Amino acid sequence: MRADRLNSMEQYILGKENVSLEELSCQFDISMNTVRRDIVELLKRGNVRKVYGGVSSNLVNRPLDFSIREWKNSEAKQIIGQLAASLVSDGSSIFLDSGSTTPNLLRHLGEKNGVTVITHSLTALYEAAKLPNLNIIALGGVYAPSTSSFTGISTLDTLSRLSIQTIFISASGVTLENGLSNNTYLEAEIKRSVVQRGNRVVLMADQSKFGHSAVTTFCSFEQLYAIVTDRMPSAPYLEVIKRHNIKLICPGHQDVLTDGT
Repeated sequence: MRADRLNSMEQYILGKENVSLEELSCQFDISMNTVRRDIVELLKRGNVRKVYGGVSSNLVNRPLDFSIREWKNSEAKQIIGQLAASLVSDGSSIFLDSGSTTPNLLRHLGEKNGVTVITHSLTALYEAAKLPNLNIIALGGVYAPSTSSFTGISTLDTLSRLSIQTIFISASGVTLENGLSNNTYLEAEIKRSVVQRGNRVVLMADQSKFGHSAVTTFCSFEQLYAIVTDRMPSAPYLEVIKRHNIKLICPGHQDVLTDGT
């Protein structure tokens, strides 16, 4: 149906930020005339705008809904999730934030035993519930559709009473100067709170997040135990990673990791 195609096309554009008309024609297997007619309808929604040769997102400086973030760099997120699963050992407790990468980690925990998953993400809870081998602790709060998660004082209160071994977090932006930052204030507060409760903080972020800062910083770069990403970071990041003995896991490179290190 055209309505479904329009919704999918809008999510694709918002996830990619800039898309040519030719790319949309190939992606959705439709003619250029059909692409142009669809774009006219999408422009009326106000989330995309015309640029030379294509269309662009109007939401670059605003937090993206979870459904849109799921589309963005999905292949990289699948790689990161699989690599991050190597950091989860039997019998451990882990925290997963509301980032769109965390469900990809859960999909690789089917062979783990006695792992306790703590999360405020509805999407992560849904994925974790598919695996009977996992113990699940859901953090309550007020549901936020834009992040598909629960936030608020009750969320922070529950977190304050839990002991967590490994913390998996995402970020809207990652820089050496400002550390890890997020576009949503309440999410940043949850991330800041949980980071203070563990010594194994693992960043899961593709390279498009590096070199950009969001509104609220919640963790310094030096606090990280490990970084899981889709390709090698640039030289300045590698220098700081080496200086602070941060573990780096990415395709073609994986630090030797042992429990408790």
